[in-house]
Amino acid sequence: MIEFKQIDKDYSVGDQTIRALHDINFQIETHKLTIILGPSGSGKSTLLNILGGMDRPTRGTVQFNEQNVASLNDHELTNYRRNLVGFVFQFYNLIPSLTALENVAIAAQLTKNDANSLKYLKQVGLEQRLDNFPNQMSGGEMQRVSIARALAKQPQLLLCDEPTGALDSRTSLKIMKILQDVAKTTDTAVVLVTHNPDFEQYGDQVIRLRDGQVESISQNDNPLAIEGV
Repeated sequence: MIEFKQIDKDYSVGDQTIRALHDINFQIETHKLTIILGPSGSGKSTLLNILGGMDRPTRGTVQFNEQNVASLNDHELTNYRRNLVGFVFQFYNLIPSLTALENVAIAAQLTKNDANSLKYLKQVGLEQRLDNFPNQMSGGEMQRVSIARALAKQPQLLLCDEPTGALDSRTSLKIMKILQDVAKTTDTAVVLVTHNPDFEQYGDQVIRLRDGQVESISQNDNPLAIEGV
């Protein structure tokens, strides 16, 4: 579904060139939860930004269903982000003046699809919190709203940037179970970026980054299922 081919990303800092990513090659497939793992400074955020169409590589191609995302113009990239990609952020980024249901509905309206916002809040177990505002919810509940909002776009690619970083361990497992379920039961490819090695066991594929390069790629034929959380 998605393929990175010889991706480099350089930044200019004064008269110096900093290479954030070097010769990155991997594939991401539908019906799999892909974990991108690495310490701070390994290039995870840069890679995520390129996957999501928020940044362009300096060299290489990003093949998305036979289209090179790296060659898209600004207008085409905007449509790519709007119509094909869903984002789940560490700190939720919900609109504080909107209820849970309204936060989800606005994403469906953005992509002009007929998604049932209630359906996605039920999917993440928040059918009792439809009329609550973000300041009336726990961190875990707000994160589940952000996942429902991303799913309401009916994206082909769901990108999760440290989505459990601000949560306790039990709530983190609830979020991981939702992401596992989404990967297994929908046509959305799910990518989780994290520095937490404990999450390796839950992914179908683990891509490890270090110093801007792929250190290893491993496939997990039997990822640990999260049940009864």
